[in-house]
Amino acid sequence: MSTIRRQSIISSIVIYIGFAVGMLNVYFFTKEGLFTPSQYGLTGIFIAIASMMQAFASLAMPSYIFKFHPYYNHHLSARKNDMVTWALLIGCIGFLLVMLAGWVFKDLVIRKFGENSPDLVNHYYWIFPMGFGLTVYTILESYTWSIHKPVLTSFLKEVLWRLFTTVLIVFFIFRAIGSFDVFIKMYAFTYPGIALTLFIYLIATKQIHFTFELSKVTRRYFKKIISLCLFVYSGMLIFTLSQVFDSLVIASVLDDGLSKAGIFGLAQIMTSVIQAPQRGIIAASIAHLSKAWKDKNMELLQKIYQRSSINLLLFAAGIFALITLNYREAIYTLGLKDAYLAGFSAFVLLGLTRVIDLGTGLNAQIIATSNYWRFELVSGIILLAFMLPLTYILTKQYDILGPAIANLISISIYNMVRIVFLWKKFRLQPFTLSSIYTIVVAGCSYAICYFIFRNMHGFAGLFLRSAAFVLLYGGSVIYFKLSPDVQPVWASIRKRMGCKI
Repeated sequence: MSTIRRQSIISSIVIYIGFAVGMLNVYFFTKEGLFTPSQYGLTGIFIAIASMMQAFASLAMPSYIFKFHPYYNHHLSARKNDMVTWALLIGCIGFLLVMLAGWVFKDLVIRKFGENSPDLVNHYYWIFPMGFGLTVYTILESYTWSIHKPVLTSFLKEVLWRLFTTVLIVFFIFRAIGSFDVFIKMYAFTYPGIALTLFIYLIATKQIHFTFELSKVTRRYFKKIISLCLFVYSGMLIFTLSQVFDSLVIASVLDDGLSKAGIFGLAQIMTSVIQAPQRGIIAASIAHLSKAWKDKNMELLQKIYQRSSINLLLFAAGIFALITLNYREAIYTLGLKDAYLAGFSAFVLLGLTRVIDLGTGLNAQIIATSNYWRFELVSGIILLAFMLPLTYILTKQYDILGPAIANLISISIYNMVRIVFLWKKFRLQPFTLSSIYTIVVAGCSYAICYFIFRNMHGFAGLFLRSAAFVLLYGGSVIYFKLSPDVQPVWASIRKRMGCKI
C-alpha cells in the first residue's frame, strides 16, 4: 500500500500542476475579448469527438494490456514480449476504420451539427489527427502504467499537453497565430505531440520492444484475449459515449450550440478538477489490482477498494465544496464573460456526480481486472440505457442543466449496480464509518465558511474563504483520522518541516 500511496500522491501532485496550467488556459479562453464562447466550445467538442474516436479505434487494447501484462511479464523476456506490438498495430488498424467511417458519415454530421454548430462542420477533418494521437497515447499509457511508471504519463497528459495548449494561446494572443482557424488546426496536433513524446521516451530507455513473432503467451491466451476485448470493447464504447454525449447533444440540439457547449464545458472543467485524484490512484493501482487477482489476494483487493474509496471521497468532497464556495465570485473577480455564470447550477449537479463516483472507489478497475470483466459491459448498458434518453429529453427541456441532471441520476445508478455486484460476488465493499464522517465534515466546513465570508468580494474574499476552508476541512480530516493514509503523509510533512507538534 505504501507504493500505491506514494505513486498516487506524486501523480496527484503532477495532475494538479497540470490543472493549474489548465486553469490558466481556461482563464484565457473565457476572458472577455480573447476567445468567444463558441470558439472555446469548439475546443471541448474536439476533445469529446477525439475521445469517441479513441474508444472505437483502440479496440480494447488498453484493457488487454492491463489484464494480461502480468502473464507476459512473467513468462517472456522483454525482447520476446509481443504484447505492445500487437496492441499498437491493432489500434492503428482500428483508427483506419474510424477514418473510413468518418468519411462515410460526414453528411450525417453536417445534418446534425450544421445549423447550430457550423464551425464544427468547417473543421471536421481536423479532429482526426487529435483522435489518432489520443488513440496511440492511450495504448502507450496503458503499457507505461503496467510497468509502474504512472507519474510519467500523468505529467505528459496533464501537464505537457496543457502546456502545448498554453503556447498556442500565447501565440494567438500576440498574433503569431493569425486566426482562430489556424489555432484550432494546430490544436488538433497536441495529442499526437504527447504520444510521440511518450513513444520516444520508451524507445530511448529501452522499455519497449517490438516483435511480430507470436509468443507462447499470445498463442496460449488467444481465445481469452479475444473474448476479453470483445466484451470490454463494447463496455468502453458505452462508457466513453456516456462521458461525451452531453456535449454533443448540447452542440446539436440547442440554439447557438457551441456557445452553450463552452459554458457547459467550463462547468465540466471545474468538475474534472474534482476528479483529478482518481486518475492518479487508478494509474498507481491498476498493476497491483491485476496481480492481486492473479494471486487471488482478496485481502489486498478489499484494502485497495476501501482505501481508494475514502481517499477519493476526502479529495472529492473537499475540492467540490471549495470550488462551489468560489465559483460565482471567481467569474466576477477574474473578469470572465458573464455568460459563464449560467453554468453554476450545472456545475453543482456535475460536482455531486463526481463526489458519488469517486466515493465508490475503484469498482470499475476491480471488475475490469477480475475474471468477471464481462460485467463491465452489463453495467455499461445499464448506464447508457438511462443516460442517453435522459440527456436528450432533459437537454431539450432544461437547456444545459438537463445533461447535468441526467449525469447525476445515471452515474448514481451505475455505481450502485457495481457496488452490489462486488458485494454479492466477492464480499468486497468500499465504505466505512469514515465515509459518513467525511460528508458531515465537508458540509459543516462549507456552511461555516459560506456564512462567515459571504459578504466578502474580490481577491481578498477568494483568498480568505479558500484559506479558511482548507484549514478547517484539512484540520478536521487530520484530527479525526478519517483515512489511514492521511496520517503517514501528515507525519512525513511535519518531519520535513521540522515540526514536532
